[in-house]
Amino acid sequence: MDANLLLTVVGIIVALFLFLYLLPVNLWFTAQLSGVRVSLLNLFLMRLRKVPPSLVVNAMITSTKAGLNINSNEIETHYLAGGHVNNVIKALISADKANIPLDFKLATAIDLAGRDVFDAVQLSVNPRVINTPPVAAVAKDGIQLVAKARVTVRANINQLVGGAGEETILARVGEGIVTTIGSSVNHKQVLENPDRISKTVLEKGLDSGTAFEILSIDIADIDIGDNIGAKLQADQAEADLKVANARAEERRAMAVASEQEMRAKAQEARAKVIEAEAQLPLAMAEAFRTGNMGVMDYYRMQNLKSDTDMRESISKPNKGKQS
Repeated sequence: MDANLLLTVVGIIVALFLFLYLLPVNLWFTAQLSGVRVSLLNLFLMRLRKVPPSLVVNAMITSTKAGLNINSNEIETHYLAGGHVNNVIKALISADKANIPLDFKLATAIDLAGRDVFDAVQLSVNPRVINTPPVAAVAKDGIQLVAKARVTVRANINQLVGGAGEETILARVGEGIVTTIGSSVNHKQVLENPDRISKTVLEKGLDSGTAFEILSIDIADIDIGDNIGAKLQADQAEADLKVANARAEERRAMAVASEQEMRAKAQEARAKVIEAEAQLPLAMAEAFRTGNMGVMDYYRMQNLKSDTDMRESISKPNKGKQS
């Protein structure tokens, strides 16, 4: 009998716990005391939909106390979509206190897009300073300048979904710095008025299409780099020298080739002369045989040759001494 009684008591306790789990009366009572109107049936259906009733009720209590009008159906929908309910509620309360226009639909869209909506609201209230990496640019006089800037931004709530991030801001600011320095007549003009860079870059509207609003751009530091113009001129002079040397070498090679060609032609002519001289004795012998030439003719020819050699020796004394 005692065992049956014990089993009955255990059954009653289990049934009571199961009943309280499916119908969280204490949670319903807390909601009623906090001014949140939610029925026990709705809490029971939340259990069946695998939505934690405590999460929904606590979020509704918090939002109601903050003066926000959010119903349980909206909270359930966002939870089932994989959103962060508590983060959205905190963001809505912070935005409401800071007079930042933000409704539940936009907040949940930002949250489901993967951005921290509460951090975005905090960034709208407290702007963030982004330090750009060193940006190198060359003025028109060829002097390189290396600039660093501090960009003060705050979140643009309406552009958080689909808007570009910090990397785009840094890239655009760097491009603006390079353009401004590059359009300066000389580097001294930039060093004398560094705020000119900030004003010029801000006028370009670099924050369009991004999730941020640029409040200010301050040039933190400008260093003088290399004389790029002088380096380019030196490189150009060296390149011109190489081209001139190559052309001179080409002309020298052509002259050597021409000289070699003339020598070859001279050798060819000399060979022809030698060949002709070799034919002379044969012609003279033939003339003796046919009677066209006599002995006296031969002697006269030899005397003429000797006279010619003597005249050449007299006209070229140095050659005579050398020989």
